[in-house]
Amino acid sequence: MKVLVTGTARGIGKAIALRFLKDGHLVIGIDRKLSGIDHENYTHYMCDIRDKENLPDIDDIEILINNAGTQNEEDIDINLKALIHVTEKYGIQKNIRSILNIGSASGHTGSEFPEYCASKGGVIAYTKNVAMRIAPYGATCNSLDPGGVLTELNECVINDPQLWQKIMDETPLKRWASVEEIAEWAYFLSVTNTFCTGQNIVVDGGESINYHFIWKD
Repeated sequence: MKVLVTGTARGIGKAIALRFLKDGHLVIGIDRKLSGIDHENYTHYMCDIRDKENLPDIDDIEILINNAGTQNEEDIDINLKALIHVTEKYGIQKNIRSILNIGSASGHTGSEFPEYCASKGGVIAYTKNVAMRIAPYGATCNSLDPGGVLTELNECVINDPQLWQKIMDETPLKRWASVEEIAEWAYFLSVTNTFCTGQNIVVDGGESINYHFIWKD
């Protein structure tokens, strides 16, 4: 299938692109930076997804993975508004089979930074809107909302032993996901899945269900 993935220069987006290439799909990546992916079935466009007037013209996308995002850098413009621009340009059309938005567990819990969690909360609502609009094509739209993931952006806490221990204390599975694990979820939700739609799937090692019950011994 013809797959468009945004944010393929590193982290989750790059892992998703490689996962699709592994199974023989034709993958197109969009990022502000080079991806470093060297594969005959991969095409890369360097551009900023906020610049909707200069997004490349790409026809007949069958799977759209909205992965590009940021934290503390015009979060609402990049994580939400640009995601909407990309989806409206490439995703709302008769050849689409699946749209997957990479959200965040923070969109459900309201944790992290104000604009970040607000932008990801918007992704949750927009996912449901798109699911209804592409249903007539027999297509699905969901969001994959990870908790902690082992990426470069998170190295500031991963490499701080005290902070990392505090984070692990809040994570029932006592680890974070690898980018490859998230890529497998993305593949499942956009290729294997053909019926689940309009849903927001939290994959966070149980962090959002953690609670501290205090009672008399």
